[in-house]
Amino acid sequence: MASAALELMGFFLGLLGMLGTLVATVLPYWQISAHIGSNIVTAVANMRGLWMECVYQSTGAFQCETYNSMLALPSDLQASRALMVISLVLSILAIAMSVLGMQCTLCLDGSGAVKSRVAGAGGGLFVAAGFLALIPVAWTTHEVVQTFYRPNVPASMKFELGECLYVGLASALITMLGGGMLCVSCCDEQDGGRGRRHGAGYPYPVGGGISSAGVRTTSQTYRNPTLQVGGTSTGGRGQTLIRSASGSSGTSTHGVQGAKKPAAAGYDITGYV
Repeated sequence: MASAALELMGFFLGLLGMLGTLVATVLPYWQISAHIGSNIVTAVANMRGLWMECVYQSTGAFQCETYNSMLALPSDLQASRALMVISLVLSILAIAMSVLGMQCTLCLDGSGAVKSRVAGAGGGLFVAAGFLALIPVAWTTHEVVQTFYRPNVPASMKFELGECLYVGLASALITMLGGGMLCVSCCDEQDGGRGRRHGAGYPYPVGGGISSAGVRTTSQTYRNPTLQVGGTSTGGRGQTLIRSASGSSGTSTHGVQGAKKPAAAGYDITGYV
């Protein structure tokens, strides 16, 4: 039950991180013009993103222009585009694999450890997607900070950190956290399954004797097939189900002792030694 709850929490965290990464990839709020020094005119605000550059005017007009040529873009911007898109693709694959492997779904039901391994693979994809989304966000943040503190750069060319960088950072961390929880739940489920397979069972109580009220008493014992010698009468008697019943309180003691006759080591009806 704990592993199932951990899987659900990790899945929803990964899904939330994927949505945040999508928002950070599409919106142009990666860099916002800084109003410092002589550049105190706030009537116009410039914003840059991965796909477009926008201008917001105080009158309410909002104009955006996409980048005309992809090859003419800086190499760091091209790499950021590629990493964010790959991160989204991995997140979608991770969601699909997690749905197949989680305990609350009926997909791959009855396949044993394969189902938990699929969920663990989905968690690994979430971790990889979060790491890939973290790289362009951290690199862009570093570039913005370094450019802002360069004295030879004009104030009109300086930018500040945009909202998409904060959203992208939080989304990457949440995605990695969700993937880690899925991986941990997969490991816990496999350990729990191994413990249940090798766990010892409780022996079935063997009844014997007759009560004073004449209640029917049954003794049931199964022999271990590996301990039997082929064709012997002992083996044949070991595979049979011994039942002794009494209809009244006057049944002889000899019949009761025959029903309680000890047998060789074997399996009881529960299947445990």
